[in-house]
Formats: sequence, C-alpha cells, structure tokens
Amino acid sequence: MDLVEVTPLTLADRRIYNQLLENAWDAIEKPVSHVIHKSELRGSHNSNDRVGDSIERLMSAIVRVQVMKDGEPAVERVQLLGGNVEAERRDGLFEYEIPARLRKIIKNSTVFARLQREVMFALSSKYALTLYEMVQKRGNLKWRSNERFSLEELRGILGVPKGKLTSWSNLKLRAIEPAVTEVNALSDYIVEIAPIKTGRRVTHVELRWWRKDSEKSNAAARELQFSKVGRKARMDEQGPDDPRPVMYQTKGPALLPQTYETARLRFPGYDIYYIENEWRSWASGKEPAKDPDQAYLAFFKTFAARNPL
Repeated sequence: MDLVEVTPLTLADRRIYNQLLENAWDAIEKPVSHVIHKSELRGSHNSNDRVGDSIERLMSAIVRVQVMKDGEPAVERVQLLGGNVEAERRDGLFEYEIPARLRKIIKNSTVFARLQREVMFALSSKYALTLYEMVQKRGNLKWRSNERFSLEELRGILGVPKGKLTSWSNLKLRAIEPAVTEVNALSDYIVEIAPIKTGRRVTHVELRWWRKDSEKSNAAARELQFSKVGRKARMDEQGPDDPRPVMYQTKGPALLPQTYETARLRFPGYDIYYIENEWRSWASGKEPAKDPDQAYLAFFKTFAARNPL
C-alpha cells in the first residue's frame, strides 16, 4: 500500500515530513508529542521560513490509502500532521503530534518506511524520493519483488500534479527515468519500471526491485560522501552493471569483479576505486594495456609502495 497525495507536496515538504517520522519512530504509535531541533529540519538552508511553509502545507495536506474495514476494502483519508508549536528562536525546538488516525495506519500497515537520511537528502527530486520510499517499504518482502500499477495509480503515488505529465512518454522522460537513475545510483536497491501495454497504449507499469550486492552497495555509499556537483553527469555515464561509484566513472575497459576483490585483499585500507581513477588518469594517452586487470594491480602495487598508509 502507498499513500496517494490529494494535496501535492514539494520535495522539501517530503524531506521534512520523513525527518519528523524518523524522529518520532520509536514512539510513533503512542499519543505523545515529539520534539526536534529546527536546525535539523532546515538542512543547509539558513532561514526558518521554508520550514514554516512546509509545516503549514503538511498540516493541510490530505492523503488517501487503501485499507481493510470490517473485512472489506476501503479508502481512508487522513491528515499528515497534527497540532504543533514552533519556538520563534532560530535555534529553538519544534514540538508536534502525529494524528490519531494516522498512528493506527502506521501501526497496522507497511505504508511507512524508515529512510536512510543520507539517501533522502541526496535525492534531488520529489519523484526520486517517492520512488525510494516505495522501494524501502517493499525491500524486506521475501515473497515478492515486483508489483503492478496503473498509470493513474503511479501518478497519484508519485504526486504528479493534475494535468501534468499526462502522456506515458512525458511521464517516463520527466519523472520515471530520472527517478530510477538516482535511486539506482544512491540507494541499496536496483529498480526497474517496465511499461505494460493494453493494445497499443501503455496503461500499466511493473515495478521491480532487488537488493544490490555488497560491491554495488559500497559504491552507492561512496557516492553519497561526495559533492552533488557533477553527479548527474556521472550517473548518466554509469552503466547498470558497473560496480564502480559514479564518482569514479571513467571511459575505458571495465575491470573484472574479481580484480576489485584481489585489490581489496592485497592492499587493505586503500580506496580501490580512487586508485583505479589514478591509474586511468596515468594511463590516458598511453598505449592500451593488453591486460587491464593486471595493469591496474601492478599500478596499485607501485602506488601502495610509494604511499604507505
């Protein structure tokens, strides 16, 4: 099940709301007030105005979710945020409540997921953040790794404004493809959204997801440590099966997965992808190596000898 926005929210709104949920998570089912520092909600912005605007939009936001009522399917509409008190001091506290009906939904469903904060702030669009939420809440389901949605359902879950991205081609180009690229690059999951046609028209999509192996998870974790500057270009160049962090994506012959493992075992403590980047920079303009894997390992040996940890 997913929340469908009746009142569209911005990327900043969703980030702030996820922070509020994360902060309240350990007691989220209880009828208590939660407190968080406003500085945590501001992020990199200096002004509290943006936080206040988001809070007011969240208070007025209505979402709907499919639930079971007396054994029958039903639609439940709820508000996202209850009463709250914001200290006027710039470094003050924000006290808030989770509405009672929403607490019941959280208790009895898998609608909500606890997100990794680093990924949440790295994603640059509302559609990418929403897709990440969808996958996070499904990631631990052992009995399924795909789900089908109508285009109308998908637009509602992604929060596409009414009248926008009405054709499949626009939805795919403006929302789906950029979101999938970001989630694949920065999260612990590989995601695909495949179109399904009824006749000649795309009417549904199939969402598929699976966890990355440790190599690709480490690559995503490394990318999160770097600046966003140039990230889009790096992601655009990254192949779907390339294990290297997008920070270090460069043109040239791909190395074998076992080569990275060998480098990790021979030279513990070194950043194997950084050394690869140094090797490729050094080798640019030279005659291509007959065996790139051995050439990389030989360069690594020399580099480690000259730059001991």
